[in-house]
Amino acid sequence: MKVKELNKLCINAASFLGIDMINSASSGHPGIVLGSAPILYTLFTKHLNVYPGEPKFINRDRFVLSAGHGSALLYSFLYLSGFQLTIDDLKHFRSFGITPGHPEVGTTPGVEATTGPLGQGIGNGVGLAIAQTVLAQKFNKNGFSIFDNYTYVLCGDGDLQEGVAHEAISLAGHLKLSKLILLYDSNKIQLDGKTDLATSENIQLKFKACGWNYHLVDSETESISRAISLAKKSENGPTIIECRTVIGRGSLVENTSKVHGAPLDKDDIIQLKTKNNYSLEPFYVPKEVLAHFHKTIFQKGRNIYMAHKQLLNEYQTMYPDDYKLLISFFNDNQILVNRTDFKELLDLTKNSTRNVIGSVINKYSTLNLNLIGGSADLTSSTKAKGNDGHYSSDHLSGRNINFGVREHAMGTITNGILLFGGLRTFTGTFFSFSDYMKPAIRVAAISHLPNIFIFTHDTIAVGEDGPTHQPIEQLTSLRSIPNVNVLRPCDTKETIGAYEIASLSKNTPTVIVLTRQDLPNLEQSNFDVSRGAYIIDREDESKKIDFILLSCGSEITLCLEAKKILASKFNIRIVSMPSTFLFNKQSDEFKNSILPNRNITVAVEMGTTEIWYRYASHVYGIERFGESASLNLVLDKFGFTKEKLANYLINL
Repeated sequence: MKVKELNKLCINAASFLGIDMINSASSGHPGIVLGSAPILYTLFTKHLNVYPGEPKFINRDRFVLSAGHGSALLYSFLYLSGFQLTIDDLKHFRSFGITPGHPEVGTTPGVEATTGPLGQGIGNGVGLAIAQTVLAQKFNKNGFSIFDNYTYVLCGDGDLQEGVAHEAISLAGHLKLSKLILLYDSNKIQLDGKTDLATSENIQLKFKACGWNYHLVDSETESISRAISLAKKSENGPTIIECRTVIGRGSLVENTSKVHGAPLDKDDIIQLKTKNNYSLEPFYVPKEVLAHFHKTIFQKGRNIYMAHKQLLNEYQTMYPDDYKLLISFFNDNQILVNRTDFKELLDLTKNSTRNVIGSVINKYSTLNLNLIGGSADLTSSTKAKGNDGHYSSDHLSGRNINFGVREHAMGTITNGILLFGGLRTFTGTFFSFSDYMKPAIRVAAISHLPNIFIFTHDTIAVGEDGPTHQPIEQLTSLRSIPNVNVLRPCDTKETIGAYEIASLSKNTPTVIVLTRQDLPNLEQSNFDVSRGAYIIDREDESKKIDFILLSCGSEITLCLEAKKILASKFNIRIVSMPSTFLFNKQSDEFKNSILPNRNITVAVEMGTTEIWYRYASHVYGIERFGESASLNLVLDKFGFTKEKLANYLINL
């Protein structure tokens, strides 16, 4: 069979597998399946270095489908390439199984990132590319290219309209991530119609202004392949390849928004297959296609994998210490800092928990050389800063990433770094800006990524900056996300303990929420917050408990002070609950030992109240936005003084 005929047959096979999947599910996006098939075929068979037999091979090329609605096409290529998918898996598209409606890392073999919320996959790709440069700088030696892979991302018009994509694209160009290649499925159609209804920007000038290389090609495999080859030779920045495609190519509704998100009708599928001289049998794959994919992807990938395995064996002999460190990185062997190393912090009478986290990150970075991160232009305020200088194209060993004012991209990029493997990440910004990061936090939770999100300036105690900078509802919002561990420590010891938990997490993102203002270091506080809550100040056990004050963060000190005022009136227990997530996982016996009576439990927190009614019958909180004034005036106005809390309890 001639090359062009074989190429066409393979593209049709992948396309029609995708169409049959969508038709079987009565749900999906056929437009991208038909339009982008030549792009993925060219990438997979001519450039992408992966080995389906070892899908986690550390030097594999990474491919991210940022346009996650095109999952049917991706699953087709993964199946044809030899990843552990079956025809039955394809037949259960968008149903229970391993072929969900949008790609999910850890669910489908060969899927590198959870995508679907548009734009986030581009950010993930930037993170994957950053991780490659960091690990290459750390471990590559003369003659030993342990890490020299490329990161490819397929995006569509919708991706490039999302703000998170703009943030990530800007930073990628600034950092000159030459091994990042963005394949742009440019069909000028989106769900509501032609893209010119919503945008008229010049993509070429925009990307060049951001420091990217740009190539424009048609949808022929030869021109796409030439452009990818040129992109791989780039040494001065990332590359975007704009591929002019036709959405729904060949269907009766091609080049219209009708083909974007609705299955083709059966007559259209019949004419499409007939026109391409292809079998009408659903899920049919010619043997020539399977043989071609096996040769160009599976066998080629196996050869690349075996050569790299041999290279690692030689590397182990030549550089045993580096090899040992490399293996520890990918086994995620995290080293805990000895708590006695924080003696200077513990000896202080008071400190802000944001200051504490800065010292904690510094000490953990000294022991864990795979820890990298940074803040969104707020390092001096959040104290969340990486070691070894600033990461840049001229200093790839720096572990402090200057994300700039790009909170959303910061979350998606650090998610991408984690997806690469071998590295651990943290981010930092003000807690009120967690709203900008919530999509990335949510995807981290779905993806089981142990990202560490550090937020400071945690309450109305920010004071003069006013309600825009005073978080009220953010604690409730983040605590409600499944598989997110929100920790709000009350002092130095709890902050150290919170970071220990975050460091050891394997599949849960951690949010650590910290104060700007100083808090006293409490004698009765605890390092161990692994069970979510503990009794920080006991009642007189010889008497009946009158109240249980349940709180966390700075409000623990407030509760302790109010208890002193009420000592002659009430017998009070105070419970510190830095993590509702961890507490909810405990046995009923433990929970009842900490909170034996909901009817006498009063939760105290400077935020919205909903989440606390699970544990308490009364909540002393806030149900309106804050005000701009000094710390003490704001706290007094909203009732968060020891006198006003004590008076509230007296009048219950």
